[in-house]
Amino acid sequence: MNRKDFIKAFVGSSFLLKMGDVFAKPVSFEGMYTLAPLPYANDALEPHIDKMTMEIHHDRHHKGYVDNLNKAIAGTNMEKVPLEELIKNISKHPVAIRNNGGGHWNHTFFWQIMSPKGGGMPSGKLATAINSTFGSLEKMKEEFTKAATTRFGSGWAWLIVGPDKKLKITSTPNQDNPLMDVTPEKGTPILAIDVWEHAYYLKYQNKRADYIKAFWNVVNWDKVSANFDAA
Repeated sequence: MNRKDFIKAFVGSSFLLKMGDVFAKPVSFEGMYTLAPLPYANDALEPHIDKMTMEIHHDRHHKGYVDNLNKAIAGTNMEKVPLEELIKNISKHPVAIRNNGGGHWNHTFFWQIMSPKGGGMPSGKLATAINSTFGSLEKMKEEFTKAATTRFGSGWAWLIVGPDKKLKITSTPNQDNPLMDVTPEKGTPILAIDVWEHAYYLKYQNKRADYIKAFWNVVNWDKVSANFDAA
């Protein structure tokens, strides 16, 4: 084999190895934090949120946040710190922990406030608080929808219990949340919607408002009420 043929063969084999890396199945990074399974089947929220979106959203995106968070804390004194403690003091930590720790906490919360038996209306103390604060459930939905639709780029909309124990609607960019000490509107989340494009684009394309409208059909008001009672 002459020099020219050797170089061609070497470059070709290197290219194939790189392509193998691209298409290889991602490898989990073992660490403190783990990805819990969804509390329902991937197709359980259809037709409002489709099976493929749930598979990609949970099995790839959420998993990526968990793996990258474990990598970010590996070998540090943060390996044994509870996630919520990391979140509440996020200004003390690197941006990788802010992004991936927030992504892990937000998604874990998000899966729980949806249900295949969702929709309907809240009741009890939560219903009373919503009516007292916003005037009606419909008014609350309008304000929440506005926060979600006007969040520029990627982020979240939240219904929170503020430090004054009153309900408030807010939104955050990227994977921030109202528990973080860097957010202007702090409080305890009781309801949230993910408005990153990966949460809805396969089914709704650029129609974020349609996704938000469909979301109300899967809201687990029992869980939201429990969050409210615990706040």
